[in-house]
Amino acid sequence: MKRAGWWALALGGAALLFAVHARLQAAPGPGDPLGEKPGGDTTVQANGKNAFSFPAANLSDEERTRFVIGNSFFKRNWVEAPASTTARDGLGPHFLARSCAGCHLFDGRGAPPAFSRGLSAEQPLALLIRLSVPGTGAHGEPKHEPVYGEQFNTAAVQNVRPEGEVRMRWTPVPGHFADGTRYTLQQPHYELRQLAHGALDPRTMTSPRVAPQVMGVGLLESIAEADILANAERQAAQPGPIKGQPNQVWDAFAERVMVGRFGWKANVATLAHQTAGAFNGDIGITSRQFPSETCTPAQTDCLQAPKGSKAGQPEVDDETLGQVVFYQATLAPPARRNARDPRVLQGQQLFAQAQCAACHRPSYTTAEGPFPRLTSKALQGQTIWPYTDLLLHDMGERLADGRPDFLASGRQWKTPALWGIGLFKDVNGHTRLMHDGRANGVLEAILWHGGEAEASRQQVLQMKKPERQALVEFVESL
Repeated sequence: MKRAGWWALALGGAALLFAVHARLQAAPGPGDPLGEKPGGDTTVQANGKNAFSFPAANLSDEERTRFVIGNSFFKRNWVEAPASTTARDGLGPHFLARSCAGCHLFDGRGAPPAFSRGLSAEQPLALLIRLSVPGTGAHGEPKHEPVYGEQFNTAAVQNVRPEGEVRMRWTPVPGHFADGTRYTLQQPHYELRQLAHGALDPRTMTSPRVAPQVMGVGLLESIAEADILANAERQAAQPGPIKGQPNQVWDAFAERVMVGRFGWKANVATLAHQTAGAFNGDIGITSRQFPSETCTPAQTDCLQAPKGSKAGQPEVDDETLGQVVFYQATLAPPARRNARDPRVLQGQQLFAQAQCAACHRPSYTTAEGPFPRLTSKALQGQTIWPYTDLLLHDMGERLADGRPDFLASGRQWKTPALWGIGLFKDVNGHTRLMHDGRANGVLEAILWHGGEAEASRQQVLQMKKPERQALVEFVESL
């Protein structure tokens, strides 16, 4: 695909808007004991639907222009080949969405489809189903299902059959707090049906995963590997059940094994790999690092479909891919809300007492990212407050997917960052949390915890209603 050259004029106005806004809202100051600026000097004062879509407040003018270019390729739809445009053709043959923003709407978080009477009538868009069979690939990754590949794609270009449909149903899981207050969680169940190429391998393991929010990912990438490994060492040295483990994964850009930090099982090490992998798996766009379409030998219609690549070149070139990576890397975390409110401060104390901070480590100082050309120096040396240890933890049988992913077991999930969690409803209109969006809000997410976090869940079950509300208000202030 040839690189587009028209965007600079078209997007100049938007670049200016971002630049003016961020400079007006940047409010660096001495000390930040409450983490009111979760992204340090990158933080922006933002709320509403676009709260996750602003560039880091301390970017240069040149970097803001680059941010806007990446934004255009992140949000605009790709089209089937052949097409009159050579800038965005190559969609599919199989795909889940036509753009990155199709799953990460407003740079935010996806959700499972709504359900009524325990059934979802819609096909999931921002929730994908990973597939694998026992064994590992060349670099220790899960071994793909032989007929349908790494993930189940429910959409396809013309003359290619979608791989099938996902049917979701939900069953109630009742419970109660120590004060007698009752609650009901909803357990999701998945069925893959209308299979286009016959039955799945009988050994197939599946794993549903919802698209997470994008803002702040460049700062997470700037956390030194040594800090993540130190989290595991510190937890191992402490008594109690919290024993986090780093994932060790192959990175196609670095061409070596690295500590994983992205994905629900920390199965991706760098933002570049995450982006190129999602282009390939979710949209069907090839790149230099992922040069092949995701067609298996059994999918002849997929193999015969037109390609967007020309003369053996990938469908997205290095420069365009790099702009999309840079865009995501420099999306700024919004400032905390109500951090000094007495109830929020009470909730912060309860968060610590329940040992939530053992895994949701509050703060780090950032270092240089793995690929300086794909990020900004403005992200370095910042005191950030993401509330994650980026480690894998056994979360119990109720959350287990039974599907290993590099070193992650079928019961382990990565501790997600909590920053911005109180703005999900503003940005995406929902409060669906956990790896598959099963929890409706912070309290339900806590109640789904088990395994290493079971003791913390039990402490929350003992809390009175005002304490539970204070705990939730603290988390939603992050």
